[in-house]
This record gives sequence, structure tokens and C-alpha cells, in this order.
Amino acid sequence: MTSSKDTAFDPAGLDELRGRAGESLEPEALGRGLRVAVVCARFNGAITLRLLEGALEALEAAGVDRADISVGWVPGAFEIPLLALAYADAERPYDAVVTLGAVIRGDTGHYELVAGECARGVQDVQLSTRVPVIFGVLTVNSVEQALERSAPDATNKGREAAESALAMVSVLRQGSVANS
Repeated sequence: MTSSKDTAFDPAGLDELRGRAGESLEPEALGRGLRVAVVCARFNGAITLRLLEGALEALEAAGVDRADISVGWVPGAFEIPLLALAYADAERPYDAVVTLGAVIRGDTGHYELVAGECARGVQDVQLSTRVPVIFGVLTVNSVEQALERSAPDATNKGREAAESALAMVSVLRQGSVANS
């Protein structure tokens, strides 16, 4: 893990600084009434399933109705951005898209190509559609790292990705950026 207690967000610090700005947009992880799509890669699918379990738990805990969740499967991480775009650009677009998968470094340059293009594609989708598309694709050096980041606990990166999706929808619907 790269985060530590020394780099974690401190809400008390925000409280001290809030009064120094005219507007402070702060996310809430509320899901009631939201439609969320989850795009999952089948390649390294045992890891993706663990990430999906964490994401679904987070969405359920936040009040997203299961009827408002769509899970779509693609062959691998390289294909994730296209389905993410379809969800974000649908006739009735989803409020957020969560992308899940695992790219594990091997002995060739394939890792850099797949991981980099997947990340770029996900970013392109959210910037072109203005729908939050969260990058929950693990890019790790080993299976052990993938298993650690997809553990069935609060550190599950699928859970974090789903929580980030709800937070982004929330903050984008507030204040001066709402409806822009």
C-alpha cells in the first residue's frame, strides 16, 4: 500500500481551512436513486470477482438499489473503456461507471501497453462524457499484490472505486459546478 497515516486525508485540517474559501464542495457517499454501471474484465477474473464483491457491497451499503446496478463483462482491461463509454453515453446514461480488472506485470512490455491504454481510455471517457468513470483496475507487479488489494475487507480496491464513484457524483452535483 502506498498510503499511510502520514498521507491520509485529515478532516480536521479541512475544518480549519473551510472558512478561507467562498465555496467548499465535499463528497458524500449516498447512492439512493443513482444508476451505477460496473465494467469488469474477465482476464485475471478471479481477482476481478473479488473486486466486484467489494464494489457491490459498497454500493449496497450506500443505498444504491440493485435494480440500478448493471454489471458488464469484457474480455480484458484493454476493452474496458469501450463498454464504459457505452454506459456513460447511453440514451439513459448511468450516473457513474466503475471499472474493475487486474493487469499483472509479466516478462514482456504487454503490461505497460494494456495498463496505460486502459487508464487513458477510462480518463478519455469521463472527460468526454462528464460522467464519473472510476479507474478500479489494479496495476500490480504480482499475483500476491493483486490478492492483497482485492482482499474481502475495507482495503478492497473495488470497494474504494465504488465509493469514489458515489463521491464524484455527489461533488459534481453541488455548488457552482452543478449542471455545468
